[in-house]
Amino acid sequence: MSDQPLVIFTPSGKRGRVAPGTSVLAAARQLGVDLDSVCGGRGICSKCQVTPSYGEFAKHGVTVRDGALSEWNSVEQRYDDKRGLPKGRRLGCQACIQGDVVLDVPPESQVHRQVIRKSADARPMVMDPAVRLYYVEVAEPDMHVPTGDFERLTQALKDQWEVTDLIAMPSLLAKLQGVLRKGAWKVTVAVHDDHTGARPQVIEVWPGLHEAGLFGLAIDLGSTTIAAHLTDLLTGEVRASSGLMNPQIRFGEDLMSRVSYVMMNPGGEAELTSVVRAALSDLARALADEAQIDSALIVEAAIVCNPVMHHLLLGIDPTELGQAPFALAVSESLSLPASDLEITTINPRARAYMLPCIAGHVGADAAAVSIATAPEMSDELMLVIDVGTNAEILLGDKTRVLACSSPTGPAFEGAQISSGQRAAPGAIERVEIDPATKEPRFRVIGVDLWSNDPGFAVAVAQTGVTGICGSGIIEAVAEMRMAGLLDARGLIGSAEQTGTIRCEPEGRTHSYLIHDGTAEGGPRISVTQGDIRAIQLAKSALYAGARLLMDERGVDRVDRVVLAGAFGAHISAKHAMVLGMIPDVALDKVTSAGNAAGTGARMALCSIAVRRQVEQGVRRISKIETAIAPKFQEHFVNANAIPHATDPFPELGRIVTLPDVSFNTNGGEDGGRRRRRRG
Repeated sequence: MSDQPLVIFTPSGKRGRVAPGTSVLAAARQLGVDLDSVCGGRGICSKCQVTPSYGEFAKHGVTVRDGALSEWNSVEQRYDDKRGLPKGRRLGCQACIQGDVVLDVPPESQVHRQVIRKSADARPMVMDPAVRLYYVEVAEPDMHVPTGDFERLTQALKDQWEVTDLIAMPSLLAKLQGVLRKGAWKVTVAVHDDHTGARPQVIEVWPGLHEAGLFGLAIDLGSTTIAAHLTDLLTGEVRASSGLMNPQIRFGEDLMSRVSYVMMNPGGEAELTSVVRAALSDLARALADEAQIDSALIVEAAIVCNPVMHHLLLGIDPTELGQAPFALAVSESLSLPASDLEITTINPRARAYMLPCIAGHVGADAAAVSIATAPEMSDELMLVIDVGTNAEILLGDKTRVLACSSPTGPAFEGAQISSGQRAAPGAIERVEIDPATKEPRFRVIGVDLWSNDPGFAVAVAQTGVTGICGSGIIEAVAEMRMAGLLDARGLIGSAEQTGTIRCEPEGRTHSYLIHDGTAEGGPRISVTQGDIRAIQLAKSALYAGARLLMDERGVDRVDRVVLAGAFGAHISAKHAMVLGMIPDVALDKVTSAGNAAGTGARMALCSIAVRRQVEQGVRRISKIETAIAPKFQEHFVNANAIPHATDPFPELGRIVTLPDVSFNTNGGEDGGRRRRRRG
């Protein structure tokens, strides 16, 4: 065991060993982690804040104990006294590493903010919301007719709008008398009345005619990112969209790592619940600020998420989801007070609607994708893939719809990649490699120029070229295969085999150099054999899941592929097919559905009818469990090849001729695996 502590930074996933006593800020700079600081490490600017996590982290292979960081010091105390530090935060310039530690870098401490690629699409909404506004004139009190103000308000709603059987929370009753008198007995009332059969509830009341609007949140709570759309409940218009990294990443990048954390650390589920609820509150506040509205006007939220996130948001221990039979505590939709989820930055009486889960590993996010893409209405056999850290896959047409979930892991997000990073300005997002010269060119987020265009160096001077994100690594690997730098088994050739010095030796394997920024103080960005392996594992899990659904339908081909989520919007169909991420189909039959899960959440937010539709629809979807399917492993192994070991890709062959190369020499693939096990 090394005497040097292991430090792991999230969400970047970068890790390394440092000398005991190294400050967190110095370690971040040593490992190329995006941690801000402008005061020279004097504890004045507070931009280097980090959040340490303690406990056993099976995914990272470390146990973080008390004392992993140096004790809270006088500089941190002085800053906390003057400006305040959020609970659990440390100043990276003051906290020194004494033992193995996992450190989360929050968004506000990152120089280059993450780009959350989950914007709302422009689809018009069918408006039938659960919360509606009613303007009423209320009878004034009469000592000869002794009734309460609330009773006279409900009578007015019954007489003027035929709204009956109303209830109200004590906090609404506490303000009611003042509002009625301020409005001279004319008020606007927001009433929540959904399809569940519960009594209608008065959410809010305003004096006179309320014209400031009414809003809801459509929330896509993913394993890696959380996206939300502030939606006008009168028109369906999206007034603001924003997102942030899921802070649970520091407990594990994938779902099973978080389940493992809960199993190994008593009280771990409460930790995970607390941080994600706080994130939702932060996101709601940011959206209200962006739209310049009073956050009290946000009166409902519709939430979609996978089963593990679903349980953790509700405060339910997810341990049962980590083992067969993958039992859900609750699978049906839920309508509950948003305050039960501790979303504190919206109306205190706001409601939350959580879409139903399909099964133990196929959640409400898949249900939302289903209502947004409607495979059950298609004449063609449609394969819908929503790729994230966990992939939701649907296959169906008018006759039958199947669903499964496949654990692709975080490689598609840029994690577990040697030069990988989350999407942020300066990250490589597009790659092309000349098949003749083997020379690459690339584009980075935030700049429209290619790296070989005049003016590129000036355009990226502010951010630099910082790393490679998920879309960049996918295109890089596919381009390497098309350029003959990578063989079908995923082995990178040597300089002699490929004819380019960009293929550099790295132990018993090789890597391909995309960009060398060391002359300007930047990083060397390469695709290593380990990176190829991570992409192979991720794409094999994705393809194997799709093949299981195709087996169930008894087909070898599909008619159409729909790519959902950030993946679908930013990856070309050609590169996805070269990798073998998706089954072979004509490229014009591969389309993007944008953020389908977010769209489904918006549809449910805006329409009670859609809620009924999704609740009925999930009962008709047949779920296939990849974790226990006998053929999953066979499909997975065959899908390791690029594009595939046995399945033909005739449509791909019409547009791309993949070089017939083989680089299995000098220890090859086995050597690479042995080295990774020792690490």
